[in-house]
Amino acid sequence: MQDNKTTNPPDSTDNKDAPKRGRILALDLGTKKVGIAVSDELQIAVRPVGTIKRASWKNFLKEVINYLAEYDAKALVLGLPLNSDGTESEMSTEARKIAGYFKLSLDIPVYLQDERVSTYQARGNLWKKGISGKKLEEIVDSEAAAIILEDFISVRNSQK
Repeated sequence: MQDNKTTNPPDSTDNKDAPKRGRILALDLGTKKVGIAVSDELQIAVRPVGTIKRASWKNFLKEVINYLAEYDAKALVLGLPLNSDGTESEMSTEARKIAGYFKLSLDIPVYLQDERVSTYQARGNLWKKGISGKKLEEIVDSEAAAIILEDFISVRNSQK
Protein backbone atom coordinates (compact mmCIF):
# COMPACT_ATOMS: atom_id res chain seq x y z
CA MET A 1 0.00 0.00 0.00
CA GLN A 2 1.30 3.43 -0.94
CA ASP A 3 2.01 5.92 1.84
CA ASN A 4 -0.29 8.94 1.48
CA LYS A 5 2.08 11.40 3.21
CA THR A 6 3.51 14.30 1.27
CA THR A 7 7.01 13.52 0.09
CA ASN A 8 7.85 17.06 -1.07
CA PRO A 9 10.11 16.07 -3.96
CA PRO A 10 12.96 18.56 -4.33
CA ASP A 11 12.06 19.37 -7.93
CA SER A 12 8.78 21.04 -7.02
CA THR A 13 8.37 22.02 -3.37
CA ASP A 14 12.00 22.77 -2.47
CA ASN A 15 12.38 26.43 -3.31
CA LYS A 16 15.92 27.15 -2.08
CA ASP A 17 17.07 27.67 -5.66
CA ALA A 18 14.18 30.01 -6.56
CA PRO A 19 15.31 33.31 -8.07
CA LYS A 20 15.74 36.03 -5.46
CA ARG A 21 15.23 38.86 -7.94
CA GLY A 22 12.61 39.34 -10.59
CA ARG A 23 8.87 38.93 -10.50
CA ILE A 24 7.25 35.64 -9.55
CA LEU A 25 3.76 34.68 -10.70
CA ALA A 26 1.53 32.49 -8.52
CA LEU A 27 -1.60 30.50 -9.35
CA ASP A 28 -4.36 29.34 -7.04
CA LEU A 29 -5.74 26.42 -9.02
CA GLY A 30 -9.47 25.81 -8.93
CA THR A 31 -11.54 23.45 -10.99
CA LYS A 32 -13.29 26.34 -12.78
CA LYS A 33 -11.21 29.44 -12.01
CA VAL A 34 -7.54 30.14 -11.37
CA GLY A 35 -6.44 33.07 -9.22
CA ILE A 36 -3.30 34.93 -10.24
CA ALA A 37 -0.90 37.07 -8.21
CA VAL A 38 2.50 38.60 -8.89
CA SER A 39 5.39 39.90 -6.82
CA ASP A 40 7.38 43.03 -7.50
CA GLU A 41 10.90 42.69 -8.92
CA LEU A 42 12.50 42.74 -5.46
CA GLN A 43 9.96 40.19 -4.17
CA ILE A 44 8.92 42.44 -1.31
CA ALA A 45 5.31 43.19 -2.27
CA VAL A 46 2.72 40.83 -3.71
CA ARG A 47 -0.56 41.76 -5.34
CA PRO A 48 -3.52 39.91 -6.83
CA VAL A 49 -3.87 40.53 -10.57
CA GLY A 50 -6.97 38.63 -11.61
CA THR A 51 -8.48 35.30 -12.48
CA ILE A 52 -8.75 33.19 -15.56
CA LYS A 53 -11.29 30.53 -16.41
CA ARG A 54 -9.97 27.03 -16.61
CA ALA A 55 -10.75 25.52 -19.96
CA SER A 56 -8.64 23.33 -22.20
CA TRP A 57 -4.96 22.88 -21.33
CA LYS A 58 -3.99 24.73 -24.52
CA ASN A 59 -6.04 27.83 -23.65
CA PHE A 60 -5.01 27.70 -20.00
CA LEU A 61 -1.32 27.48 -20.91
CA LYS A 62 -1.69 30.33 -23.43
CA GLU A 63 -3.26 32.62 -20.82
CA VAL A 64 -0.61 31.79 -18.21
CA ILE A 65 2.14 32.41 -20.77
CA ASN A 66 0.57 35.80 -21.53
CA TYR A 67 0.64 36.73 -17.80
CA LEU A 68 4.24 35.49 -17.49
CA ALA A 69 5.26 37.64 -20.45
CA GLU A 70 3.30 40.69 -19.29
CA TYR A 71 5.06 40.67 -15.92
CA ASP A 72 8.37 39.25 -17.18
CA ALA A 73 8.11 36.61 -14.44
CA LYS A 74 11.21 34.61 -13.56
CA ALA A 75 9.35 31.73 -11.84
CA LEU A 76 5.88 30.23 -11.48
CA VAL A 77 4.37 29.02 -8.19
CA LEU A 78 1.30 26.80 -7.96
CA GLY A 79 -0.67 26.26 -4.80
CA LEU A 80 -0.50 22.68 -3.51
CA PRO A 81 -3.82 21.90 -1.80
CA LEU A 82 -2.95 19.46 0.97
CA ASN A 83 -5.37 18.08 3.53
CA SER A 84 -5.26 19.79 6.93
CA ASP A 85 -3.11 16.94 8.29
CA GLY A 86 -0.54 17.39 5.50
CA THR A 87 -1.57 14.38 3.45
CA GLU A 88 -2.18 14.55 -0.28
CA SER A 89 -5.66 15.31 -1.56
CA GLU A 90 -7.19 14.56 -4.94
CA MET A 91 -6.48 18.17 -5.91
CA SER A 92 -2.84 17.76 -4.77
CA THR A 93 -2.40 15.10 -7.42
CA GLU A 94 -3.98 17.44 -9.98
CA ALA A 95 -1.71 20.34 -8.94
CA ARG A 96 1.38 18.14 -9.23
CA LYS A 97 0.25 16.99 -12.67
CA ILE A 98 -0.31 20.57 -13.85
CA ALA A 99 3.06 21.62 -12.40
CA GLY A 100 4.64 18.84 -14.45
CA TYR A 101 2.93 20.10 -17.60
CA PHE A 102 4.15 23.64 -16.93
CA LYS A 103 7.70 22.37 -16.37
CA LEU A 104 7.59 20.76 -19.80
CA SER A 105 6.07 23.84 -21.46
CA LEU A 106 7.92 26.76 -19.86
CA ASP A 107 11.51 27.97 -19.76
CA ILE A 108 11.27 29.16 -16.13
CA PRO A 109 11.28 27.15 -12.91
CA VAL A 110 7.95 25.90 -11.54
CA TYR A 111 7.35 25.38 -7.82
CA LEU A 112 4.59 24.11 -5.57
CA GLN A 113 3.65 25.83 -2.30
CA ASP A 114 1.46 24.42 0.47
CA GLU A 115 -1.84 26.32 0.33
CA ARG A 116 -3.89 24.56 3.00
CA VAL A 117 -5.60 27.66 4.38
CA SER A 118 -5.05 30.25 1.65
CA THR A 119 -8.68 30.49 0.51
CA TYR A 120 -10.01 30.70 4.09
CA GLN A 121 -7.41 33.36 4.90
CA ALA A 122 -8.27 35.24 1.70
CA ARG A 123 -11.98 35.21 2.56
CA GLY A 124 -11.21 36.46 6.07
CA ASN A 125 -8.98 39.26 4.75
CA LEU A 126 -11.65 40.36 2.28
CA TRP A 127 -14.44 40.23 4.92
CA LYS A 128 -12.31 42.45 7.18
CA LYS A 129 -12.11 44.94 4.31
CA GLY A 130 -15.91 44.88 4.04
CA ILE A 131 -15.98 42.90 0.81
CA SER A 132 -18.63 40.20 0.53
CA GLY A 133 -21.10 38.59 -1.81
CA LYS A 134 -20.49 38.58 -5.53
CA LYS A 135 -17.49 40.92 -5.33
CA LEU A 136 -15.79 38.57 -2.85
CA GLU A 137 -16.38 35.58 -5.12
CA GLU A 138 -14.88 37.49 -8.05
CA ILE A 139 -11.60 38.27 -6.28
CA VAL A 140 -11.09 35.58 -3.62
CA ASP A 141 -9.05 33.32 -5.93
CA SER A 142 -6.55 36.03 -6.84
CA GLU A 143 -6.34 37.05 -3.17
CA ALA A 144 -5.59 33.39 -2.31
CA ALA A 145 -2.88 33.35 -5.02
CA ALA A 146 -1.30 36.39 -3.33
CA ILE A 147 -1.25 34.54 0.00
CA ILE A 148 0.34 31.50 -1.66
CA LEU A 149 3.02 33.73 -3.16
CA GLU A 150 3.67 35.55 0.12
CA ASP A 151 4.09 32.18 1.84
CA PHE A 152 6.42 30.94 -0.91
CA ILE A 153 8.69 34.00 -0.61
CA SER A 154 8.62 33.84 3.19
CA VAL A 155 9.57 30.15 3.25
CA ARG A 156 12.32 30.68 0.66
CA ASN A 157 13.73 33.64 2.60
CA SER A 158 13.79 31.68 5.87
CA GLN A 159 15.89 28.86 4.36
CA LYS A 160 19.65 29.01 4.75
